[in-house]
Amino acid sequence: MENGISLYPGLDNTLEENLQLLSAAAACGIRRVFTSLHIPETDTAVLKRELAEILAAARKYDMEIISDISPRTLSMLDMPEFDLAAFQKLGITTLRLDYGYSAEQIAELSHNDLGICLQLNASTITEKILADLQAAGTDFSHVDALHNFYPRRGTGISEDILRRKTKMLHQAGIKVGAFVPSQGKQRGPLFEGLPTMETHRLWHTDRAARHMAAMGIDSVFLSDSLPMPDELKTVGKLPGDEVVLRAQLFTDDAVQQELLRHTFTAREDEARDAIRAQESRGLLNGTVEPENNKERRRGAITIDNKDYLRYMGELEIIKKSQPADKRVNVVGRVTECELFMLKYITPGRKFSFQFE
Repeated sequence: MENGISLYPGLDNTLEENLQLLSAAAACGIRRVFTSLHIPETDTAVLKRELAEILAAARKYDMEIISDISPRTLSMLDMPEFDLAAFQKLGITTLRLDYGYSAEQIAELSHNDLGICLQLNASTITEKILADLQAAGTDFSHVDALHNFYPRRGTGISEDILRRKTKMLHQAGIKVGAFVPSQGKQRGPLFEGLPTMETHRLWHTDRAARHMAAMGIDSVFLSDSLPMPDELKTVGKLPGDEVVLRAQLFTDDAVQQELLRHTFTAREDEARDAIRAQESRGLLNGTVEPENNKERRRGAITIDNKDYLRYMGELEIIKKSQPADKRVNVVGRVTECELFMLKYITPGRKFSFQFE
């Protein structure tokens, strides 16, 4: 999963802060950088003075540099006309075409021989826009998409919209990214977070990022000006196409703890009452003794003990509450506020636990 940070030359951060952020992000394995070259509040003089040095530093770390552009960008950068070579000279590797470009223009740009990729606005995409791009001959192998972020409270998109637009793009073979806010230094002028989804505005970055991955987003970007070190680490190590659940651990047994550290696959023959791990019995290394054989409430994480004979090592997450069974150990429970994430563990999906 290729995740990213955001930089805004000419806004909140000093040049030194932006350069330090690039270094810290690279150290965490982050390889994408989003920047916008048409924000109205940008100090254009500062942008022109600092942009080249920031982009050079990003290139040093072998980062993909995504620039959000519009026709206004040309005046901000003193470009007399739109010129891909000029963007390439700056070191920009991907152009996000926010608005003001026709399907024919985008199709022509997608066939450039400079190695510059294009990025669509995933939040405003429609079936008609996609059809027009296809009809115009767009080379989608050089195109991905990124959802908007929303500075004003109450304007972020819903999960339904995000998933519908993302599905549409995935069906066209286009990867999709989205933004999550930071609890560190937030970006002006409103300083109220920059989420793609309104639900995430006040969430901790860790949960918002894991939620995006659970929904099938291909790339998660920290949107605010100066995220905290732990947020960079979270995004840098975020596993793709996997549902990671925060949970409480109820066992001290080394055999069961070792099993719980694995990543599992939900069985294709989905059970009515539980999510069953496909591999758990084969991964078990040792004997599971009976312990904590209590009622299994929704969200309980269970492992079958030796009294269940050949089912020993069966790992489940309970969807429908079940009575206590002396053959089944309750070894943990998904955190209450993350029970909603169980719906994303569909047959064939990967899942794992992050124990508190």
